[in-house]
Amino acid sequence: MEKTAPDINCPLGPIILANPVLAASGTAGYGTEDLPGGALSGLGALVTKGISMEPRPGNPPPRIVETPCGMLNAIGLQNIGVEAFLGEHLPILTELGVRVIVNFFGESEEEYVRLASKLGGCEGLTGLELNVSCPNVKKGGRAFGRDPEVLHHLVKKVRAETSMPLWVKLTPDGVEPLEAAQASWEAGCDGLTVANTYLGMAVDVEKRRPRISIGTGGVSGPAIRPLTLYRVWKVAAVAPVPVIACGGITCARDALEYFIVGARAVQIGSGAFGNPGLYGEVLEGIRDYMIRHSLASLEQLVGSLEEMPRVAF
Repeated sequence: MEKTAPDINCPLGPIILANPVLAASGTAGYGTEDLPGGALSGLGALVTKGISMEPRPGNPPPRIVETPCGMLNAIGLQNIGVEAFLGEHLPILTELGVRVIVNFFGESEEEYVRLASKLGGCEGLTGLELNVSCPNVKKGGRAFGRDPEVLHHLVKKVRAETSMPLWVKLTPDGVEPLEAAQASWEAGCDGLTVANTYLGMAVDVEKRRPRISIGTGGVSGPAIRPLTLYRVWKVAAVAPVPVIACGGITCARDALEYFIVGARAVQIGSGAFGNPGLYGEVLEGIRDYMIRHSLASLEQLVGSLEEMPRVAF
């Protein structure tokens, strides 16, 4: 007898997606580019590359370098600015029926708040993702997400500006994961994306110079998955809001690890660069796993890790 197809509807607080596979910010552009093979079709949602109030040129090349089991990037948050995104890209995405989460950032609280106000009133958007890995120019350049008190204040101000579903994309560097997560949910966010890239560098030993133009960049890819998996497990165990996992997914098994430790959705990033069909492969793999294990819904998969002692190393 053929088994019933599992229910892969994905409730994320006030958002309900058709499935739990999303494209991570910065890895699928604005969603309107001519990606190979209809790569974005069937996605639960697209998270756009980071949007700012004004256009940004980004960093000079070289700004992407391959590393063992991953890559290093320092794009510099290059983007066309909010006006151009809303005028040129959002109408196309709306026509295509793509669920859109806009990742946005600023260099000051005021800029974040202005963006939240502008984006929060736009039809065609499913939600917002707050990128807090950006430097706070009024606080000595320290990223907003590295200081729980500053982060709480920022999220609270943004939350007051819009009723649109709001996720916070946490930085994994320089802050205890639970402290940043708690600061965010207590300020009123609807979800937590765990996590952004990890700060790293690579060196050209012949030239004795960094391989990235600005010296350092963000590490992504399979190398970071165990690190992010730990953070997802730790945060999801206590968070009163959904956790969306992001980091190093290259196959369905990688995504399943995240669900089992408590994530309710996954974002696929650099893995799709080499395999544009990865989104569909992961989704199909999740379905196959649920059928093999007689799981009727995602709810039965999420947080199903066998109990283990939570000890510190």
